[in-house]
Amino acid sequence: MARYRGSVCRQCRRENMKLFLKGDRCFSDKCSFDRRGFPPGQHGQKRAKQSDYGMQLREKQKVKRIYGLSEKQFRNTFKRADRQKGITGINLLTLLETRLDNTVFRLGFVNSRNQGRHFVRHNHFTVNGKKVNIPSYHVKKGDVIELCEKSRTIQAIIDSLDAIVRRGIPQWLEINKDSFKGEIKGLPGREDISLPIQEQLIVELYSK
Repeated sequence: MARYRGSVCRQCRRENMKLFLKGDRCFSDKCSFDRRGFPPGQHGQKRAKQSDYGMQLREKQKVKRIYGLSEKQFRNTFKRADRQKGITGINLLTLLETRLDNTVFRLGFVNSRNQGRHFVRHNHFTVNGKKVNIPSYHVKKGDVIELCEKSRTIQAIIDSLDAIVRRGIPQWLEINKDSFKGEIKGLPGREDISLPIQEQLIVELYSK
């Protein structure tokens, strides 16, 4: 699978907003977007008029980068959302939010989705008592996510749990820091996703 190996902060600048891809660094004075809040490249500071297609493409790229998906993964997720009953855009966001790598990030076990993907792949989490090492695994209502016993002394996880107050936990999730467990109380609705996403633009892009 193709991987982006360039500067992560460059992606935030390209999308003209903080995507919080580097965890705590995004809240510090070292954040590149705060220091250089304009698109990268030779012509980054010039304002260019965007077409409707350009706006739709940028929205898709932004959401894809927020959740750390490849082009093929994102397209397949959209197709799955389109096949489901209900509003396609909301279905898409629900599928993205309920990925295991995003869920452990939302629960506060890790400070970024990329870090969540790393820990999931290395067998640090169980779902309903069974080890799951697939970042794209979709959690369901009632599922219990638990940090493995051997992983509870990892400093990065301890630091991330201590920073929960700053980030907050969505209403569809519940965390017990003492037992290192999180529970899925329900599937996220559109009101639970506070990210500045215009999902209708993505639907329009793929409907062409």
